[in-house]
Amino acid sequence: MSPTRRAGRQEERLLRKVGVYGWGVVAPRSPDIDAFARNLESAESWLSPFDGFGPDPFLVGMPEFDFERYREWIEERFPPNRFPQLTSKMDPTTLYAIGAFIQSLGQNPGLEEVLADLGTEAHVYVGTGLSALPTLNQASLELARAQRAWNRFWAQPERCEPLRAYLDDPETALRTLDQEPPPDPHQVEDELDRAEAIHEWNAFWAPRSEELAQYVAELQEVEAISVSGSVESSKLKVIRQKERARSRLQKRWGAPPPPWTQVTTNVLWNIPNTPASQISMMGRITGLAFAPVAACSTFGVCLKLGMDAIQRGEARAVVIGATDPPPHPLTVGAFYRGRVLSADGAVSKPLTGMRGTHVSGGSVIWVLGEREFMEEKGFQPLGMEPRAVGVSSDADHIITPSREGPTTAIHQGLSKGGVTPQEIGSWDLHATATPGDYLEVETLRDVLPGDVLVTARKGTFGHGMSAGGGWELTAQYLGAARGALYPTPLADAELNPQIEGIHDAFVFDRGCPSPESRAMGKLSMGIGGVNACVISRPLSAP
Repeated sequence: MSPTRRAGRQEERLLRKVGVYGWGVVAPRSPDIDAFARNLESAESWLSPFDGFGPDPFLVGMPEFDFERYREWIEERFPPNRFPQLTSKMDPTTLYAIGAFIQSLGQNPGLEEVLADLGTEAHVYVGTGLSALPTLNQASLELARAQRAWNRFWAQPERCEPLRAYLDDPETALRTLDQEPPPDPHQVEDELDRAEAIHEWNAFWAPRSEELAQYVAELQEVEAISVSGSVESSKLKVIRQKERARSRLQKRWGAPPPPWTQVTTNVLWNIPNTPASQISMMGRITGLAFAPVAACSTFGVCLKLGMDAIQRGEARAVVIGATDPPPHPLTVGAFYRGRVLSADGAVSKPLTGMRGTHVSGGSVIWVLGEREFMEEKGFQPLGMEPRAVGVSSDADHIITPSREGPTTAIHQGLSKGGVTPQEIGSWDLHATATPGDYLEVETLRDVLPGDVLVTARKGTFGHGMSAGGGWELTAQYLGAARGALYPTPLADAELNPQIEGIHDAFVFDRGCPSPESRAMGKLSMGIGGVNACVISRPLSAP
């Protein structure tokens, strides 16, 4: 390709400006984008007691959500069984994303039809930070219960000859066993320890049951029945034949259901790409749909990928976003053991006492579009214009941020966005109310001047693993649209003295006007050291 032609291609790419044409939110105290915008006007925290362990010392961001409000929209477009199918098969993680997507179509009437008509020129990039924890946890518990019942049945002496021999003559039986059995549970005094010892005892003896081996052999014969002749006409016949044979087998042995039959298929329907694929189905979007996963930087990474696809000419519109399950004991416990979670029952505000963050759940969805294309169709852009996303990896520590990684992302975002540090009017921090806040502010001041107004919002709605960065960016864009920086829960007297010594231009609990006609930045730093820095400008003509 000649230099002239290459330069023309680059110019054409740069001319493809990107805008936001729809957005939806599910967040604490905020079932939709309108409630989210109203709540931002107050400096109050949206956190509430968790009590997921019974009484406990944690505050969390519990999303306010009712999927029923989307029933009418879904029933207008799909067969009657679709809504109950979604509620019975989909984890809250996916339902939040569907709800936020449906909201996102409301800002510009006709957007839904355009996304469907674009064919492969409309994409869906929606990630998740923690995936479908409620579904996976419940499935694991049900499997554990079924496995214990199964082991208990086959470990009874009448069905396990090696156990009978061991009980009759332990010393002789030990010479024939491949390993020594666990302690006899009847000799364990503590009641809780004895219950666990029983499970270990049964798990040891059940696999040694010859009767179980015979049961499995008979089951294999049933499962070996295969389709013959016409596939379409025979497959249902084979399914029914197997079901009858398995039922007879269970009745003959009197065994409990095998544990592998007690695992819900919802484990398959709620893998990480499910929110993206369900949005593609809800919107009849036939272009690429997949799940970028970058922990707390997920939304910024999705935004970059969406902008790149539009600027390369691969897509005219991209649905992007992130979604997280509601706060769950597994998540809260893991964050606590990771020593990054506040546990004193009070709101832990970033930039103050560094007591830790708060787990939150919910979703945020944006619809990006090529501005010239979308605005020729009469659609109006929202908030600000995303100019660039700088990305980097720390390549250092799994959770403690570095100075070099975020600095690289910031410089890259500014350079690609054509924005100088002096043009930045406000900046939103990742700030998790941990000691990393000090380093983040220090890193920021290495790049930006001292008059930049800084916000930190995890004291408002907590820390959504993937959605949090999207909530923060949406708050920034909503504020820019009305010429304001929304208040945060932080009072000026609470600012950490060491941080105040580095930078003192923060947005406190009163809010303030947005710096007029100046660019804004937003940094996210994800577990694993993944950084995303979003640079945005006030809206101008495409």
